[in-house]
Amino acid sequence: MDISNLKVAALATNGFEEVEYTKPRKALEDAGATVHLISPESGSIKAWDSDDWGGSYDVDVVLSDANASDYDALLLPGGVINPDLLRVNGEALAFVDSFARNDKPIAFICHAGQILISAGLVEGRKVTGYKSIRTDLRNAGGIVSNDEQVVVDGNFVSSRNPDDIPAFNEKMLEVFAAVPA
Repeated sequence: MDISNLKVAALATNGFEEVEYTKPRKALEDAGATVHLISPESGSIKAWDSDDWGGSYDVDVVLSDANASDYDALLLPGGVINPDLLRVNGEALAFVDSFARNDKPIAFICHAGQILISAGLVEGRKVTGYKSIRTDLRNAGGIVSNDEQVVVDGNFVSSRNPDDIPAFNEKMLEVFAAVPA
């Protein structure tokens, strides 16, 4: 699958779940996409690796300088800390909302659905997420699946946890590849 024409934004801040960023990013880059790590912070941000801090990753574009119109698709890694910080950041919510308003694909995993809840984007959508946020997704009007590794609803691709990453990556690539050139 060749998606060399795609430019993907990966929005994250300190405390994102490392494998939920690194493995999807590698799948995207292996398929030819350009991926930029976008964050409210400049310099680098620190990942969370299962039960302790992980590696540091260089930020490509500071959120205040990022324009959603420069990107074809959005990747939202989860983690517990990362979505909790982004969901109260007005710039982050506006950035995510811009992708949805312009019918651009959004792939989100684990706790990242919380960002879409806060952006008001879950109502009426079929989604999944980490077991502890499924009630929140339902309360936000989402049609929640508990037992699917990956759920696709239009341009939304969602998964439950890091174990789902292979299925998540496969569907993310399919949905992103359908973006008009």
